[in-house]
Parts: sequence; structure tokens; C-alpha cells
Amino acid sequence: MLNIFHFAAPLASPVRPRGLLSAAALLLAGAALAGCGDDRAKQAKPGQALASVNGEEITVLQLNEEMQRAGLPAAQQAVASKQILQALIDRELLEDEAAKGKIDRDPKVMQAIERARSLIIAQAYLQKRLGEPVRPTQAEVEDYFNKNPQFFAQRKQFIMNELILAGADLTPEVRAAADAARSLEEVAVLLDARNIKYGRAQVTRSTADLNPQLSGKLLAMPKGQLFVVKEGERAMLISIAEVRDAPVTLAVAAPQIGQFLTNRKNKELAAAEIQRLRASARIDYLNKDYAPDASTPGATAAANGAPATPRVVPVAATEAAPAATAGVDKGAFDKGVAGLE
Repeated sequence: MLNIFHFAAPLASPVRPRGLLSAAALLLAGAALAGCGDDRAKQAKPGQALASVNGEEITVLQLNEEMQRAGLPAAQQAVASKQILQALIDRELLEDEAAKGKIDRDPKVMQAIERARSLIIAQAYLQKRLGEPVRPTQAEVEDYFNKNPQFFAQRKQFIMNELILAGADLTPEVRAAADAARSLEEVAVLLDARNIKYGRAQVTRSTADLNPQLSGKLLAMPKGQLFVVKEGERAMLISIAEVRDAPVTLAVAAPQIGQFLTNRKNKELAAAEIQRLRASARIDYLNKDYAPDASTPGATAAANGAPATPRVVPVAATEAAPAATAGVDKGAFDKGVAGLE
């Protein structure tokens, strides 16, 4: 079953090559940073020309850049190159028409272009400043493995059943009935009796997917214990069906641990560089209402776009924990559940 609920896992997920169609779609959806004037200037581009669209050349260098961004394996590149070239032609045609209609001068479009430009330049500076990432040693990988048995040697897997309903249907009356229920099936019966629509799902998460505090809450729950997770306009009534041992060996975990430690080190170096720049800069808050105070998590937290913590509600005095949910409101559930109430 497809799980679309995303948790902040302790290890980075491996990058999978994108399919050809999705690569083309990404190309078409990409924002063009050039062509902000009323008339697009036709400038010579470096590299061998592959095609010309109304006099605007598309070159090998452009194609290679898009191929690299698509992350396609070598076996697919020969076929993909033709499809990606067609996507570049389509994008050029769309950009031409947008320029004719002066869409590129729309204030919202210009703001989006400026934001993309700023992000690209800032990222390029950090990459140049930090240089090539330093891979962790085998000893560092083994040390992380040994210090985090809940992710590896003592990894547990939770099999959970869910009833998914609209948050508005979880009235105090329904909540009280759910508190008194002894099983998820009893809850389903009372929902049927009240003609409340709901869906069912079975999901699997592990102690490697959840932070230690949340894993501990789940492990302490007896089998069949009910709890509720509320997220946006949805509510999930959940019970743990089974807890399984699911150990992972060092040989299997080592590549992911290595990538995780590399990413963590890069984030630490980037944070240190930003702190250095802040220390040497003069930052004046012209509107004092936006100045950070003691309750501000960090001076740069707002720029990171961190989602607000969703509300997690216990059932029958049982503290709640998050669960993955399939097929329901992906935009909301991708935020994950970051804490307990």
C-alpha cells in the first residue's frame, strides 16, 4: 500500500532516478530566470546548437545541464536526451509567448524570479565556500550505528490500523464513544450507526522513521490501544495491530549512515557560515514587531519555511503518536507530526 505520510527520518532516503516523463514535466515547470525585458534579447549561447526556436538556440550545454539535473542513469540518457530536448523546445515556446504578452513583467512573476535568483546565488555561494563534502570514516559510521540501536540492531516495526474521517465529524459525542470503545472495529460500528463516512488504511512505520520520544510512546502502548491524530481537516483513529522486530545490519545501514552524517556535517558548516556572516553584519529591524525575541527558535527559522506542529490528541487519556496515512490529503500529511500534546 502506498504511504504518503512523510516523517523526518533520521537517515536520508536514497535518491531514485526520475522517469523520463517526470523529467520532461519538471523541465516544463521550471522557472526561466532570463527574459525580463519587454523584448527578449537574443544572445549567443556557448556550446554547439542542437535546435533553434524562432531564432533562439538551444545548445548541448543546456541539454547536458538538464540531463544532470534529471539524475537519469547512463542506460536511459540516450533516449532521454531526445525527450528532454523536446521539453526544452516547449519551454522556449512558452517563454516566447509569455514575453509577447508581457507576463514576465507581472509583479508576482518578477517577484518569483527574484526569489529564485536569490536562492540560486545563495546556494552557489555556500557550495563554493564549503567545498566538496567530507565523507565520514568507517569508524564514525560504526560509532553512529552502535550509539543508535533503536534505528538498527533493535529496530522495531509498528503495524497500525486506521479509520480516517473528517475532523468536523469527530464531535464530542463521537469522541466520548470512541474513548469507551475497546477496539477499532467498535469505533467503525458506531460511525456506521451515525452515518459518518470514513476510510480504512493499514500502515507500517519503524523506530527508524520516528524520533526516540515518539517511538517510546508507541512501544509503551498495549496492543489494540486507540489514539487519535488530528491534522488539518482530517482525523485518524488509530490502533497498533502488531509490533515486530526488524533489525538492520551495519553492512546494510552503512551507506545511509554515511550520507546522513555527510548531510549533517554540511548543515553544521552552513549554519556556522551564516552565523559568521551575521556576526559581521549590521542587521536593523525597521519594523520592531518582526525583531526576534526569546521565543524565536532561531534568527533564520522563518526563512527555512518550517511547518507548524500539527495537533496530536490522545484518546482515553492515552498520549498520541504519529502514524503514516495512505491516500488522504497528501499536502497536509506531508508536513508530518512533530510533537505530542
